[in-house]
Amino acid sequence: MKSIRRCQHIITLFLSIFLAGMVVLVIKINREASFYMMNSDDHRLGMVYDRRGDVLFDGSGRGDYPDGSFIDVGNLIGDDKGQMDNTLVARNIGYLNNYSFSDGLVDKGGKAAIYTTLDHNANRAAYNAYMGAKGCAVAYNYKTGELLVCTSLPSLDVTRGYDNIDNMESGTLMSKAMYGTVPGSTQKVSTVISALEIMGRERLFSKTYSCTGSFVNAEGKSIDCHQSWGHGEQNIQQAIENSCNPFFAQLIQDPDMPLERIKSQYTKLGYAINGEDMKYFDIDGIQCERASTTLTDSGDFITQWGCIGQGDTLVSPMQLMMWQSAIANGTGKMTMPHLIDKVTDVSGKVKKTADTEYSKQLFAPSTATTVKQMLKTNGANNYRWSVPGYDIGIKSGTAQVKDGDEENALLVGFVDDEAHPIAFCVVLENKYSTPVSAEQILTTMLNALCA
Repeated sequence: MKSIRRCQHIITLFLSIFLAGMVVLVIKINREASFYMMNSDDHRLGMVYDRRGDVLFDGSGRGDYPDGSFIDVGNLIGDDKGQMDNTLVARNIGYLNNYSFSDGLVDKGGKAAIYTTLDHNANRAAYNAYMGAKGCAVAYNYKTGELLVCTSLPSLDVTRGYDNIDNMESGTLMSKAMYGTVPGSTQKVSTVISALEIMGRERLFSKTYSCTGSFVNAEGKSIDCHQSWGHGEQNIQQAIENSCNPFFAQLIQDPDMPLERIKSQYTKLGYAINGEDMKYFDIDGIQCERASTTLTDSGDFITQWGCIGQGDTLVSPMQLMMWQSAIANGTGKMTMPHLIDKVTDVSGKVKKTADTEYSKQLFAPSTATTVKQMLKTNGANNYRWSVPGYDIGIKSGTAQVKDGDEENALLVGFVDDEAHPIAFCVVLENKYSTPVSAEQILTTMLNALCA
């Protein structure tokens, strides 16, 4: 009798272990089946939409789209072909999985989708405004972090494949907004922020330096002004409006601007300094390069030139735009951009929604207020006619690239409007090779966003 009961206990134990194992197996299959289906040759992808429901990516090829439908966002949205790694689809392909363990592959009825914050119409308007020139334009809501425009030229329509990939222009398969570029005089915004943080508003605004067209620094090298006859005696507001290189070289060399404090403030802003390992920040999985520069001696050329926006300094258009949010919001904290508004699964259930997030404190709110007024004064005095109809804070930059053979035009800034809180960065490459201007591109983009 004892022997029978012992056998019953053993059988019960084995059955319990078997059933528990089956439960674990089913759960594991249910959880991991999607992964294996996504990596098979027979997967079905969902859709990517803009903020109004316009298609940006059709994973199952359900639609018939005219040529060039997606060219304005092609190298940002990407596809699943493996040619572009740093794109929305490549970094978030799991969200587009139209497979469930219970129903198997779902094609036409699958509702897996990514709903983005992008405005397709505004992206197309900005893209067309380049008139075949190269560069990139990016804009976002500096209160919510919603990325509205991110177009980069040259680009491609992913629905037309990669038959000519060997003949594609350099930069076609990447969103330039995410990668470092020479910032030119837009870098002076970071230098003004640093000066305010180091010496305070009263002392900074009391300083004047003379520009005769060129300044010989402590190292004996010349920092030239774009205006060969100079700007004369000027203060910081005049220097930011005139974008005067000799003024800023003298500011960096000033004893009231210790190099260690400049380095500390640049680090707070997010720069990798003096060869630090380059780190990235990400926007819904898409990697964006971190700003970098060289700061070794207040009196040497490379340091002064770097703080003016040339030399070794590189900043992504995305990060240039993000700093503007910390100014426009008056907080000294960046609003972190996001591209995904929400995600739905194969059954249409919302499984992810966006939240507004902020950076750590980059600079004091008082600094933000002062720089905001400086950039708005520049906008009112110098951009009223070239960017009409908007109350903007703005800074331009001219970046010498390709050993000085070409010059890129940049504009960074914000719209001071509660109804349209937009921060932006526009880069126009080789500006003398095209009849279009950065101001025209910016105006077209803002008109589309604020319509």
